[in-house]
Amino acid sequence: MVRDRVQVRGRIGADPAVLWALLRDFAAPWHPAVAEMREERGPGGAVRRRFSVRGEAGTYLEQLSYLSDSDHVLAYRALEGIADVESYAARISLDETADGGTALLWSAEIRAPEARLAAICAGTEAVFEAGIAWLSGNAARLPQRPVPDLPPPSGGVLEERLLEGTPRLALTCAAGGAGPLVLFLHGIGGNRTNWEAQLRAVAPLAPAAALDLRGYGGSSLGFGPSDVDGYCEDILRVAEALGAERLVLVGLSYGAWIATSFAMRHPERLAGLVLSGGCTGMSEAGPEEREAFRISREVPLDAGQRPADFAPAVVDVIAGPGAGRATRAHLLEAMAAIPAETYRDALRCFTNPLERFDFGRLSMPCLLMTGAHDRLAPPAEIRAVAGRILDAAPLADVRFEVLEGAGHVCNVEAPAAYDANLARFVARVAR
Repeated sequence: MVRDRVQVRGRIGADPAVLWALLRDFAAPWHPAVAEMREERGPGGAVRRRFSVRGEAGTYLEQLSYLSDSDHVLAYRALEGIADVESYAARISLDETADGGTALLWSAEIRAPEARLAAICAGTEAVFEAGIAWLSGNAARLPQRPVPDLPPPSGGVLEERLLEGTPRLALTCAAGGAGPLVLFLHGIGGNRTNWEAQLRAVAPLAPAAALDLRGYGGSSLGFGPSDVDGYCEDILRVAEALGAERLVLVGLSYGAWIATSFAMRHPERLAGLVLSGGCTGMSEAGPEEREAFRISREVPLDAGQRPADFAPAVVDVIAGPGAGRATRAHLLEAMAAIPAETYRDALRCFTNPLERFDFGRLSMPCLLMTGAHDRLAPPAEIRAVAGRILDAAPLADVRFEVLEGAGHVCNVEAPAAYDANLARFVARVAR
């Protein structure tokens, strides 16, 4: 088998948002070569399209593997219909031009026997060119296609629950329909109250719960220092107590690192994985960097301060420039409530990761989000992680979004945008 790449560029006289509204609908039969098309669902609710081509027998099957509304990028893989192809991964990206039009790049990486590769590449190039020509010729007549409506937040009652034992685990729960449990894990400076808006947002779609990590809020520390295996045991314990065989884990920052660690150990238990404000934690940092990070954060603790004493400085770092007074007060309250012992325990766990992640193990659908003004996990970093998952997982199903105006705790700072993306994801994977 040999590999080649096809790239076709076009300039189209339409706003990227108008083109994107059409292209993001993966099963829209707009291409002039398509005779019929229908949407199908793959494992985990993956979006697929099966279509026939004018003048040809048989059908083709493709699966959407990556989508970013904020970046105007989608990627897909061909699963059936191209004879002899071993792998076929295509990508469409849109960028605004200086005159307000769109620069479109349509590319494909193709692996096939040497005797067939040139013909497959030539056919691919012809398909891409015909599609771009059609978009250019019809740009003025393209209709706006709004993003699908979402169920409104239920406004339902949130219930507190304690799981006794060591550690004691405190939960806030929202009753929902049948399906996987959506479990929220907060950051190192937060607690389960950070997720109240999200609990209400997903309640119409699935049962949900937000967990206080060990030592936070109503949860207690364990017998010894916390480690990621212990956190994973806590997640399994919550799932058992709430009768959930499968989960959608939603983590922010420290919680995202824990959620990814769980996904590495128990991928079969996850219907979906949502990562915000981070993912890899310190798992890709060297020993010196991890130690420097820990020491710098422990300096005020060693001087006798509590998290409440340095909470204002932390909020200044994690909050985006548009964070209002109420948002900053919420972040400050959460940080100030952390006991010094808990904060030190979490820092030492965070800076002693047990592994470097193998993203090829993330077989479940993944949604990654970060704030446009996140200084701890900036968009470029999380976008790169989304790309690594796409490249590593054989049948990746990845969504990536940048939330405008938000900083590190993007679910608190931009709840409407966060909840819209989350609700669409849960509605799909909970089917």
